[in-house]
Amino acid sequence: MSVRLYDCLRQAVVDFVPREPGRVGMYVCGPTVQSAPHIGHVRSALVYDLWRRWFAHRGYEVTFIRNVTDIDDKILANAGPGESWYALAYRVELEFAAAYRALGILTPTYEPRATASIERMHAIIRLLIERGHAYAADDGLGDVYFDVRSWPAYGELTHQSPDDMEEAGDAPARAKRDPRDFALWKGAKADEPASAHWDSPWGRGRPGWHIECSAMAQRYLGHAFDIHGGGLDLRFPHHENELAQSRAAGDDFAQHWVHNGLVTVGGQKMSKSLGNSVFAADLLGSARPAVVRYWLGSAHYRSSIDYTEGSLTEAEAALDRIETFLARVGRRVAGTRFAEPSLEVPASFAAAMDDDLAVPQALATLHETVRAGNAALDADDVATAGAARGAVLAMVRVLGLDIEAQDADAAAGATHRALASLVDRLIVERRAARDARDWSTADRIRDDLAAAGIVVEDTPTGTDWSIDG
Repeated sequence: MSVRLYDCLRQAVVDFVPREPGRVGMYVCGPTVQSAPHIGHVRSALVYDLWRRWFAHRGYEVTFIRNVTDIDDKILANAGPGESWYALAYRVELEFAAAYRALGILTPTYEPRATASIERMHAIIRLLIERGHAYAADDGLGDVYFDVRSWPAYGELTHQSPDDMEEAGDAPARAKRDPRDFALWKGAKADEPASAHWDSPWGRGRPGWHIECSAMAQRYLGHAFDIHGGGLDLRFPHHENELAQSRAAGDDFAQHWVHNGLVTVGGQKMSKSLGNSVFAADLLGSARPAVVRYWLGSAHYRSSIDYTEGSLTEAEAALDRIETFLARVGRRVAGTRFAEPSLEVPASFAAAMDDDLAVPQALATLHETVRAGNAALDADDVATAGAARGAVLAMVRVLGLDIEAQDADAAAGATHRALASLVDRLIVERRAARDARDWSTADRIRDDLAAAGIVVEDTPTGTDWSIDG
């Protein structure tokens, strides 16, 4: 069965045929690490994590690239007093990584930073100039622009004419042949730190936003690859410009373009002016990561999803029904021949996922299987209930929920906290006994801890403990 996806370039759902049999190359525009991740960022990352997981489930070997834009106008602007732009970029990158990790988003095959591909950007820009598709500004300030009028297909991704497009706002129009021409290289500015500039054939400066992704995609996936993804807000100008400059340089580039819908808050677009941004850390602090992942992935990836006060409550209830069934059936089949079920997703689940990653329909199959499994348990039909358990486990793993693993991690964490509480209390009692010169009690507590495998070490700054071995 073939996987079908909505190709933005073709404006249609198409059958996906990889360039190389059995292999899929995916490039996803990752974050510009200028400020803390919000729920729109993690929703986008989750969408392509689901695509990647489904391709892997279907037997494809996936090379998955998600870049980090670590040099940009906004990064330079957001670096406050006492913090360099690259320190800000790295700090924010770590915040994104923590959010991805909490949500169970798989680590990319490669996660390149833009600043590591400067030379490749230079090579592409030189080629564009040689082919007549780019030019150095004649004001001597070191800017290089892509000439949109030189590329007849410009606008093909967003299906618009250059005459109907907004002016490119990445540099002053005074040095451009056309106000829609966009920057490939930006000459050094006096008010920018010297560390944000690199030598180039056109003078010191830094790359434009769009050329960064073209260079990184080429470096890690070659001159042609299967799927380019990103948020709907990146279609124009970012992806339109990526497509134009890469094709103009002679690359086939992406064969399919996929875009995920945005996240709104109470029906409004998130924005600084409205003060309604919901940050990933706050969302993850308000509910279990599995609940957040379930909610973010529950809508079709191309649709927008609206965050309201009750969003996570509904997701919690839905996930609770799945977990309750798995716990119930797990107890019933323990020790029987049904304890190790076949982990196969139902045909209706697979058909939904194959059809442009229709997760809402796939979730409907998941919950129907839970209902059928509970009914089988009520009827003491252990065989049917056990089979339902296997199907549910297979589906939640494909969706990245992996409830059993998360429960095991939670249980381990709870055990550690309980142990730490008991040991800390005994150490306090031992310290009090030592202060009272009650050596027999102090020694008894130490011996009891040692018998339990707890090593106690007295230091000048206090008492440390660890588990022996």
